[in-house]
Amino acid sequence: MEQQSGTQEEYKFDLLFFKRFFRLISFMFPAFFSLPVLLCTFLLCLSLLEQFVINKIGLLPSNYYTVLGNKDRESFKDLILKTLLFILTEAFLSSTITYVTSILHIWWRQQLTTSLHKEYFTDVLYYYVNILDKNVDNPDQRIAEDLDNMCNIFSQIFAPVIISPFITGYYIWQVVKMTGYLGPVIVVVFFLFATIINQFLMSPVVNYVYKKEKFEGDFRFKHMQIRVNAESMAFYQPGMTELSKTNAKLFDLLEVQYKLAQRKYALTFSVKFYDYIGSILNYIILAIPIFTGHFDDLTPVQLSALISSNAFITIYLISCFTKLIDLSSLAAQNAGLAHRVSILFEVLKKQKGDQIRTFDSFSSYSDERFNVPDNAENDQNDIALIYREPIEINRTTDSHLAVSVKNLTYCIPSSREILCQNLTFQLESGINILVTGESGSGKSSLIRMINGLWPVTSGHVKCYIHLGTKGMMFLPQKPYFTNGSLLQQIIYPDNEESFSYDPVVCDEIFRYLEQVQLQSLVSRVGQLDKKLDWDWYNELSPGQQQRLCFARLFYHKPKYAALDESTSQISLDAERVIYSLCKELQITFISIGHRHSLRQYHQIELHLEGNGGWKMESIES
Repeated sequence: MEQQSGTQEEYKFDLLFFKRFFRLISFMFPAFFSLPVLLCTFLLCLSLLEQFVINKIGLLPSNYYTVLGNKDRESFKDLILKTLLFILTEAFLSSTITYVTSILHIWWRQQLTTSLHKEYFTDVLYYYVNILDKNVDNPDQRIAEDLDNMCNIFSQIFAPVIISPFITGYYIWQVVKMTGYLGPVIVVVFFLFATIINQFLMSPVVNYVYKKEKFEGDFRFKHMQIRVNAESMAFYQPGMTELSKTNAKLFDLLEVQYKLAQRKYALTFSVKFYDYIGSILNYIILAIPIFTGHFDDLTPVQLSALISSNAFITIYLISCFTKLIDLSSLAAQNAGLAHRVSILFEVLKKQKGDQIRTFDSFSSYSDERFNVPDNAENDQNDIALIYREPIEINRTTDSHLAVSVKNLTYCIPSSREILCQNLTFQLESGINILVTGESGSGKSSLIRMINGLWPVTSGHVKCYIHLGTKGMMFLPQKPYFTNGSLLQQIIYPDNEESFSYDPVVCDEIFRYLEQVQLQSLVSRVGQLDKKLDWDWYNELSPGQQQRLCFARLFYHKPKYAALDESTSQISLDAERVIYSLCKELQITFISIGHRHSLRQYHQIELHLEGNGGWKMESIES
């Protein structure tokens, strides 16, 4: 895992990389008779066929030496046609290999991305990874960019890495026939030496590729932050401050890029050095049989043709080895990217295993990781521990218990700062609760606890209803809108594709939009299902955003709702209409708010005192 403080783990081209990469392979090749297996098999066959054609093309020059040396016109014409045929075949094979490689790249990206998405959107793991878990930087970049680059590189090096041993074995045999065993031994020793040097140079490149991608994500996130909050920033006119902060992200990125360039410089130098040494090595190997007199009985024309054909064989053998050396740079980049993608998989798997929430009709989550003292006077932070029994309410015969909170103590995640301690209350049908308190006292955090987003320090929260549109629906403090039409915003989190266009339902939606005073929005849009490429946060005012969220609530008609400052940006008249409609639809709610006007719509006030204490009292009508 990544370390956020202290020493950071070094990412290398090592055993850990292979373990992680083989786990990714299981997603890339889901079954033995799957499309990628067939494509890879086809790609390997094409690559082997291409090597056969390349061999024939490589030996053609020796034929030209013979034909031209003998001034044979007819053979020269036949040789020209033969050459053109092989060149056309090679062009076809090369372009087909490129096309199949691209298809593999796209298919692997699809498989890995959808597999990651499946884990990422399970329950609320995306929330844990982005908000609570600090082990993964920029998960969006890892999914959208790093994974794509990894699949692209692997699709390019897959076939060369697989077929190289076979091609190399064939050309070693050819060189043995020509020079004996001494030639291949020289090439193999040369390759092993070059491989050891390049392995030593590759590991730093892997690590800095990893770091570069991290800082690329940080830099892009800073610009995204500015784009999303451009208007809020503009009111402060913070140009120089944001310039400094954005440049700081840029300089962090550039520093890593400089270091990566330095490491790549050494690796590139090594790769190019051995490439050119390999071309000289060819003539050294050819000199052995020539100087030892093996070809003294040949005429000059025959010797020239033999040297040409044998030169190709020796050069191509060396090329087989040097291609593997050349691939080291791409392999290093692939290793760095594979580490980043694999770590995201690992963190999602870990979070999935550590989940404390469920979506059953009955859910309970608790955590005893903190030992909170029972006596406030003994606590070193002097936190007031206040215990209150639930207020007795005259229950009707159809009263239904939705949420039970007992002796609940909760903190900010990864912190020992207690927000509320030993909190006990119940949310029942028809009994609305207003949660008040100063900013930072833990009001919104209480909603997170009920929803199961944050871990419980001690005590428990029990939900006897489904957390969602069919049971208890949450309207968070910051409204959320997805991409799509106005209808999609209203029926969210349902998908527009599954919406049945019942005239009665559509009329009901229009009525809700009218009741929340969004007739003008309907006029702007024209049709509920009109495809829009809107940034809803820029198109709607804060008040309109909140009213649209209530239209969403009324459409789903849940039995319960948690409203976090959900009317803070709308007028008192609109607030009255909204809470009246909640009552009409028999929606029981727990509201967070500061407005005194909210008291008239609730029966109980839960006041969080901000020092761990709390109090609950009935609201007089």
